[in-house]
Amino acid sequence: MVGDGMAMTQPPPEEKAVSRRWHAPWLSAVPLLSIIVLAYIAFAAGGADFAMPRFSPVLPSGGVWQISLGDALLACALFVLFFEVLKSARSGGSSVVDHALSTIVLVVCIILFLVWDKAATSLFFLITLTTLIDVIAGFSVTIHAARHD
Repeated sequence: MVGDGMAMTQPPPEEKAVSRRWHAPWLSAVPLLSIIVLAYIAFAAGGADFAMPRFSPVLPSGGVWQISLGDALLACALFVLFFEVLKSARSGGSSVVDHALSTIVLVVCIILFLVWDKAATSLFFLITLTTLIDVIAGFSVTIHAARHD
């Protein structure tokens, strides 16, 4: 085909779509449990009664489940803890920042528990315990992953 003046050309390769998402690496390093701690501080400073039932769903057994603000906040803390453990499984430079910020949240919780009378409750102690578990799990998962690499 070269002899009759026609050159063979291949079709251009298909361009891959490039997804451009807004990404803020500092935002992914913010400990999610800090949101729970800030919610507790806001509710406690506003004088909320954490033990008063807010919802009373009737179960199929006929029993009534009394859900208080404290129960809901603790359930949210446990749910968020799951995602914090998942975040600690990733590697990279942001994991160090994430661990450091989680440790700061733990220290703030301990200080609040010891010096602020509205944080001297079993609920806040359990929230503090979730931040401790987050810190321990984060470092444990990171060390375990480093050994595999």
